[in-house]
Parts: sequence; structure tokens; C-alpha cells
Amino acid sequence: MALKFSKRIGQFSFDSRILGWLVGAAFLFAGWMYLQAYPQHNPLAPLDVRHPPGIATSSKLLAVTENRGECRAALARSGVQFRQLPAQGEGPCGLLDRTQLTQAALAPSGPVMTCPVAAGLEIWVRHGLQAAAQQHLGATVTQIDHIGTVNCRRMNNRRSGPWSEHAPGNAIDIRSFTLSDGRVVDIESGWGQGKKGEFLVAARNAACASFRTVLSPDYNASHSNHFHLDQGTRWATVCR
Repeated sequence: MALKFSKRIGQFSFDSRILGWLVGAAFLFAGWMYLQAYPQHNPLAPLDVRHPPGIATSSKLLAVTENRGECRAALARSGVQFRQLPAQGEGPCGLLDRTQLTQAALAPSGPVMTCPVAAGLEIWVRHGLQAAAQQHLGATVTQIDHIGTVNCRRMNNRRSGPWSEHAPGNAIDIRSFTLSDGRVVDIESGWGQGKKGEFLVAARNAACASFRTVLSPDYNASHSNHFHLDQGTRWATVCR
């Protein structure tokens, strides 16, 4: 037979089970309030690139990778200026999701990419890249130099095997950064070199919070001169 414990306060009897329920309710309410204040940790809150990366950011980005309509809605609710272009082609190199960021500091300007790559770039620049530049170089990034998004090829330019995320425009390769004081930080020459090298490592690490795959000079010689950033839907993230 279960025992029932209670405490008598004055003329009132207080059941310990009620105390447990009240404590549990208080914890639930506190958790709910926390998630309202920090939606980047709330898996049920919609993606908003104005929010810094949090516990739920990766799952939200994966969700919009699988739902491009929701991805475009996320950019719109975040105030991101973008252009959605008609689909082109078919098969592995079909560009079914052609998005251009119209106010991004990318050079050459207007590269075509998928919406999830655009969302990842916005999060990275706003919450990781600029902070890294300020911390390590005392400046801001005014231009991001890239070497392309769309390239109809297989991984590592092989004749067979999996197709590259560049084939459908689901990746971007970054070569260098121009700073507000006029300095240019080139990945190939700056990697491992003092403050510039520290900035580049911090920038690479920050990108891992908003992309499924991030490859840098630490990965292999093929990436000695650029960062590869993509939003592939593989089961595990890669950050090297």
C-alpha cells in the first residue's frame, strides 16, 4: 500500500505530491520563458537569421534545406533582400533553387546559390565572421571574395562517384576578405600567419554553426586557398 506524506501547516494539510507538481510546473514555465527569450535554442521557433546560432540552429537549417518555401519565408521574415530566379536544367546539375542575395558584400556580386546557402551565409556573416574580424583584426569585413557557387561536376572532379554540392549550386567557395581598413586577408597566404591566421581559424569555426560542411586548408591541399561551405543533407556535419 502506497504511503501518503503530508505536512500540516496551521489547519491546512499540504500533500507532497502537490509540491512536486508545483515545482515541475515552475521548471516548465521557466524553460518556456527561456525559449521565448532565446528562440535560437527553441526547435519549434521558425528560423530567423537575425538570431545568433544556438542549439536548434543546425536542425532548423536542415529543415529549410528540405523545404525551400520555408527557407524563402525565413529570409523574408529576417529582412534579407534576395531575388528568387526561375529553375534551370534537370538531373544532378539542375538548378532548381536559384537564389541571389541582392545586398550581400560578395564579389563577384550576385552569385546564384540555393536558399539554404544564402541563409547560412547571412547567419555566418552577421554572428560569426564580423565578430571574428573585430576580435582578431580590429576591423570589419566589407567584402567577401568568392570563387564560385555553381559547377557541374562530381566530388573532387572525379569521373564517377557522388556529385559535388556545387553541381546544384548548394555550396560556395570563399577565397579572401577585404577589411574596413583596406587590408585583404587571403586564405592561402594568411592561414597560420599571426593575427590574420587567428581570424581565419575563427571565421572557419564560426561557419560550422551555419553550414553542414566546412572545409579549409586544414582539410587537404585542394582547399589550401579557400573555404568550402555547403548545405548538403548528409547525416553528419563536417568541420575541418
